[in-house]
Amino acid sequence: MPRTWSLFLLLFLIFPGLGLFSQEDSPPDQQQPGAPPIQSGGGEYNATMYTQGDKTFTITLGIIIPTYFGGAVSNNNHGLSVGGTGTLAFSYFLNSYFFLGGELSGMFCGTRAQNMLYIVPFGARLGYQFVFHSFEFPITLMIGAAPQRYLEKSYFGLILKPGASVFWRYSADWSFGLNANWWFLPQWPKGGQDAYGNFMEITLSARYHF
Repeated sequence: MPRTWSLFLLLFLIFPGLGLFSQEDSPPDQQQPGAPPIQSGGGEYNATMYTQGDKTFTITLGIIIPTYFGGAVSNNNHGLSVGGTGTLAFSYFLNSYFFLGGELSGMFCGTRAQNMLYIVPFGARLGYQFVFHSFEFPITLMIGAAPQRYLEKSYFGLILKPGASVFWRYSADWSFGLNANWWFLPQWPKGGQDAYGNFMEITLSARYHF
């Protein structure tokens, strides 16, 4: 056999296929073209994937606690007990962190005389949200109007409602959370004495993402 052919045969026996991988011999940590992307984290949902245009709709129910009262109504004579509250809220994300929206709430509190105070606030809300793994932490401020009714008396006033929440992202569509919100309700009646009511809201929420 000529010396040249002997050299080629020796190279083929030492380096099969001249160093080229077939599909069956591909290293396990390299993907072939057209294969599905490798998912990190076991394919778990990544709660940080918020983008502009994401929306949420939230249903909230819980209790509301009278706290500090000033002006014409003092802490000693407001006569209110712990009541109930609920909220419907919509949010639109401007980016991964900031959102705008609106909400409609309702609350009732009983009195020592077994009467009822009703307040139905509505207004615009803005907020900032940061996330940690599957937990989301929105901080919000609602500014709006608060129609109020007690017996035959009514008042249409301002409400400021700052709050903070923690949500657990159950799935891509749903999250569930706990909220703590502060209701500040000033009354500036014409020809009367000003009053300032403050309530603490503790509620649970179900939030739908779309």
